Amino acid sequence: MRNSILGQIPIFQDLSAGELADLAERMLSLAWGPGDTLFTAGEPSEHVFVLAAGQAKVFRSTSTGQFTSLDFLGPGAVLGSLTALDAGRYPETAVALVTTCALRLESGAFRQMLLAHPPVALRVLDVVVDRLHRARSREAEQASVTVTTRVAATLLRLADTFGVPGDGAGTTLIQLPLTRADLAAMTGTSAESVSRAMSGLRRDGLIDSGRRWTAVLDRSGLVAAK
Repeated sequence: MRNSILGQIPIFQDLSAGELADLAERMLSLAWGPGDTLFTAGEPSEHVFVLAAGQAKVFRSTSTGQFTSLDFLGPGAVLGSLTALDAGRYPETAVALVTTCALRLESGAFRQMLLAHPPVALRVLDVVVDRLHRARSREAEQASVTVTTRVAATLLRLADTFGVPGDGAGTTLIQLPLTRADLAAMTGTSAESVSRAMSGLRRDGLIDSGRRWTAVLDRSGLVAAK
């Protein structure tokens, strides 16, 4: 099972079957319930995690508890200490949203693997660069586009990652406990502004939402709003 999971992770796709088996032997399988913490920002970054099932929310926060960044991750995501740039501390906190399973590898063993397998190191670099690019894109959007545009773009990205077909033709259901505060952190605005934007998108028939779900009813319309 661990071999199968690792074989589906993009950063490991250049490893041979034997190398995957060796990596799997060194990894520990763990599980968390909804609301459990995988790791906390500032703690010694001793492990790298590969999500096998479930969903996790990763975020950074201020001393007052406000989110400064936030994202959702699903199966196949790699999180924890990916590089040596975090000064030996986790840069963010990860919390399970549903029952979540992951494979855990010691950070030292992960870095040894990167040295032994340059193609894996390059793919990890791609992951880090992509996250940096998205963070900078969000900063640029916050200065140049409306809140509604930012919310629409975020919902489209979540639909692409977590969406499943909805009841209506052409609809996509995002099964995440996505709060207004979450969307505010992801779009760099206030929860009140997000509520107004969501109300407008709902009024235009582009989305619908409930307590633990959001539905994209008209993707082309939401793209136009983006």
